[in-house]
Amino acid sequence: MRSHTRLVTAVLSLFAAGAHDVPALSPDVSLQTVAEQSHFLRTGRYDEVVRLCAEYERTWRDAVRCTQFGRTPEGRPMLVLTVSRAGALTPEKAREQKLPVMLMQGGIHAGEIDGKDAGFLALRELLNNEAAAGALKSFVLVFVPVFNIDGHERFGHWNRPNQVGPEEMGWRANARNFNLNRDYTKADTPEMQSMLRLLGAWDPTLYVDLHVTDGAEFQHDVSNTLEPFYAGDPQLHPVGGALVKELNARIAGQGSMPLDFYPSFVVDDDPASGFAVGPPLPRFSNGYWDLHNRFALLVETHSWKDYATRVRVTHNIIVALSEMMAREGTQWRTAQREADARAAKLGGQDVVLDFENGPHVTTVDFKGYAYTREPSAVSGSLVTHYDNKKPEVWHLPFKDVVVPKTHVQAPTGGYIVAAADAAWMSEKLTLHGVRFERLAKPRAAARLETFRATKVTYSKIPFEGHTTMAFEGRWQPEDRDIPAGSLFVPVAQPNARVLVALLEPQAPDSFAAWGFFNTAFEQQEYMEPYVAEAVAREILAKDPKAAAAFNQKLASDPEFAASPQARLDFFYRRSPSWDERLNLYPVYRVAEPPR
Repeated sequence: MRSHTRLVTAVLSLFAAGAHDVPALSPDVSLQTVAEQSHFLRTGRYDEVVRLCAEYERTWRDAVRCTQFGRTPEGRPMLVLTVSRAGALTPEKAREQKLPVMLMQGGIHAGEIDGKDAGFLALRELLNNEAAAGALKSFVLVFVPVFNIDGHERFGHWNRPNQVGPEEMGWRANARNFNLNRDYTKADTPEMQSMLRLLGAWDPTLYVDLHVTDGAEFQHDVSNTLEPFYAGDPQLHPVGGALVKELNARIAGQGSMPLDFYPSFVVDDDPASGFAVGPPLPRFSNGYWDLHNRFALLVETHSWKDYATRVRVTHNIIVALSEMMAREGTQWRTAQREADARAAKLGGQDVVLDFENGPHVTTVDFKGYAYTREPSAVSGSLVTHYDNKKPEVWHLPFKDVVVPKTHVQAPTGGYIVAAADAAWMSEKLTLHGVRFERLAKPRAAARLETFRATKVTYSKIPFEGHTTMAFEGRWQPEDRDIPAGSLFVPVAQPNARVLVALLEPQAPDSFAAWGFFNTAFEQQEYMEPYVAEAVAREILAKDPKAAAAFNQKLASDPEFAASPQARLDFFYRRSPSWDERLNLYPVYRVAEPPR
């Protein structure tokens, strides 16, 4: 009994900064985490998640459901806990009762594991009505303790060298070395495919992704950033802004120093460079789910705070969000349904594909520590040294405005995916909740728009298993045959913003940008030089305009004039043998549904 009292006292002292929201140690050992039992020095392995998932369901049979929603590449079960005091333990029941859903996940980067231990603590309090009493009657909480499970089991002491605790933790990437928080749009991994199905089934009003930062040493203990706020539906921006403002006010009242922007310096390792805001790309959790007209919150506790502090702050955020979901979740859901209706009318409207910072710069007062920057004999550059015993306020430049960088007018009808790509594209679109139909009969000489790349730039090295691409070019009217089996993807649907982000070739996380259509931009057929020479002479003799253009290019372009291959290609491109599909993006735009 005495040892149990000492353990409770130790845990309570670790949570002293938020004393009135202290997660109490469960008297039932079967519901305790390794983190609790070790005074928040350690975290458990995945077998603990398997055990606790079953124990929570056994203890609260009427309020908790533990289910498997996928398997990892190494064969481990992906587990999710569904929690509700309204009996809504399935997506169908939640929809039937019109309950909003909050889906939160820990360990997408498995070294950043605060969310797992904080989530079990907060869930236990919610179920015992020790925190946010009665909240679980008004919303459904769906909790994935660890998303990157194989990475979690790659346990080690030095997996996060710039993070204070726990003693050992998992690895950033999964077993195949994919970073899951770069995989939302391309959906390469079985883990992400399972998560997208889970998101599609539950359609959460709020998707919470629990992380830990890298970076500098400073006093702030967490940043909470949410979309839509810069990107997505503009009418959701003020609602999202109010959500973060209230959340940060709540946890500030419990001793936290929260931020509403991600604290990454404009110039790495140089605090004087300041900060810049900007919406995340759709490859990230919070840049992806907002395209579905839903809220996505990125929680980043600060890596230089000890593990007990980080778990406490994450716990407090989960409890605060639960109270807010119970009170405001239905209103948020109504606003999101209205955004769905607006998205279904996106055809013909200007849609921003990518953003950049505008010229406006303000000053932010940032709570840091005294630091010096000195030349390094190791790296040869300046290196920053922080003194965390000397807190001070930094007055830093802050780029607080974003403006459109790339935008496009959405088609009024939708997109046609060529039949040759329909099989894999139908699987991807289904994962993303995008509606489409397969064309049963061909259409001859259909009026549509095509995109032909005038310049293609490939990444110099692979990124996340892909050779990525950037395109120059534009959409132009053209008549083309549409084969049977092609897909028609209407823009008139709630997920129209997702659709545009995936199918516009110049969008930064489109399928084209990730290289799924690389072969469309590769030349496969060639003409031998002696044949090209004969073709060139025939064109010169019969086509005065081509001859004039050739002579003009010889005179004005020395590089062209010096290249025998370029000179022959000039005529090859004008011959009937030239592949007219080269650099043609095999997705077309149409003004109305095919008849």
